[in-house]
Amino acid sequence: MDYRSYEKRLEYVLELISKNRFRSLEETARRFSCSTRTIKRMLNHLRDEGHDIQYDRQQKKYFIKKFQRRRYYQYYGRQ
Repeated sequence: MDYRSYEKRLEYVLELISKNRFRSLEETARRFSCSTRTIKRMLNHLRDEGHDIQYDRQQKKYFIKKFQRRRYYQYYGRQ
């Protein structure tokens, strides 16, 4: 897989997660014709780029944690 197609796949994975359509590692791996380990590497790559991707064990899904301004201001003493 070349760099350009890898980047497109990363964008697609990020889009699936942000639209709450990322079902499972296995399904995404099947869609991309790769292993689940490759999908995990892609998720880690997106995290390294600064996306706060987390996994909810109860709902069994990945999601992007949104930055909450309120907590930021409480931490730094602003309202």
